[in-house]
Amino acid sequence: MQSVNFNALVMAAKHVYFVGTAGCGKSTLTNAFQLWLQNQGYDGITVNLDPGVGTLLYAPDVDVRDWIKIEEVMAEQGLGPNGAQVAAADMIALNIREIAQVVDGFDTDYVLIDTPGQVELFTFRQSSRVVVEELSGEAASICYLFDPMLAKTPNGYVSSMMLASTVHFRMPVPLISLLSKSDLLSETDTERILLWGQDYYALLNALLDESAEAQTQVSIEFLQALETLGAGGSLIPVSSETGAGLEDIYATVQQILEGGEDVEH
Repeated sequence: MQSVNFNALVMAAKHVYFVGTAGCGKSTLTNAFQLWLQNQGYDGITVNLDPGVGTLLYAPDVDVRDWIKIEEVMAEQGLGPNGAQVAAADMIALNIREIAQVVDGFDTDYVLIDTPGQVELFTFRQSSRVVVEELSGEAASICYLFDPMLAKTPNGYVSSMMLASTVHFRMPVPLISLLSKSDLLSETDTERILLWGQDYYALLNALLDESAEAQTQVSIEFLQALETLGAGGSLIPVSSETGAGLEDIYATVQQILEGGEDVEH
């Protein structure tokens, strides 16, 4: 984890990026966490960084679509949807100083940033790193959402670990791992997944028990490499439907960026 200048962050808005694969619940969690903050007496604004999103549960306070629209990129550059998303990711970086000025104009405790549905657009484009540095500086953390349907199998869990580790490697800011949509899982499934995050050998044994297929052997090798690198760690189970885990997100962000101090009312 990178060093953080706590004195510089005490009065700064905390920037929280919600990152994960398509359908993992980034937008709904952005909305739910903003409502939770407001109910606790804290102020939080939302930033939509997905120029291709159709509808959102929340009305973004800052919306990248005011600068870049996928339909216009497609028409102007003769691109299909995928190519337009890639082009738009780079265009966001070109406009990020202006977007950052708008964000900085808000007097707020938290800036909640909803990233594009395609995690690779946020992870693998150099432009995304420019966006994070310009938009947030040091006052940033990333919440990586583990999709519960993927994470409920040992192979899927290791795949999620790899993606989260890649995000952390590409975006060197503190990363918080969340088990998204935990209300969709049985209590048994949730306990097993959380155990995998806490106990390397429990996950290793689960992989060995899953099957003897080549895919499992590859997952074991990846897991061993991730363990060597110090990747992984405990997950926070969260639910936008029940509100579970939202207080834990707040407490973890405050611990990382302000040494555990609450936001001053």
